[in-house]
Amino acid sequence: MLIAALASPVHAADPTPRITVGTQEVSLSGGYLLPHRFTRDQTTKQQGPAFMPSWMMTLSDPIGNSWYRGQVSLGAEMVYIQFQEPFLTHGVGFAPKIKYTFVALGRIRPYAEFAGGPFWTDLAGKIPEESSQFNFVLMAGLGVSYFLTDQVAFNVGYRFNHISNAGTHYPNLGLNASLPYGGFSFFF
Repeated sequence: MLIAALASPVHAADPTPRITVGTQEVSLSGGYLLPHRFTRDQTTKQQGPAFMPSWMMTLSDPIGNSWYRGQVSLGAEMVYIQFQEPFLTHGVGFAPKIKYTFVALGRIRPYAEFAGGPFWTDLAGKIPEESSQFNFVLMAGLGVSYFLTDQVAFNVGYRFNHISNAGTHYPNLGLNASLPYGGFSFFF
């Protein structure tokens, strides 16, 4: 049996995965949050691991006829961050999410994504940028998926995160961070 598997021909053409309207995607991603300080008043170097499970559904067939040919997906994501600096604290949130996936390159699929929603953290009162436990998180990023099979893809990407209380308490300097990440998506 092993000899038969080794002797079978390898196809030169790599078939393109077919993602259709209604296809569901479950993703498990993790990364490491790195701080950005845009003003002198933002002094905290918050950083730590992040875990982002998500669910999405494809809403469109491919749109367009050129390099921008792609599909729109809509879903939701949970966000968990363990801040390790300057104190060991935690944050958890829920964010509706939209993603545009470019499909012109076959198994390699770049994408742009945006998400935002409520975020709870116990950083309030421990750092000068946060005065409230209830916040909001906004995330925008770019990434690329490589389809290992028609139903499994490996993802790597970058997100910019902003966490603040939207002016409900003062001070409200907010936290800004980069989040490089990797993970897997499963399609069904």
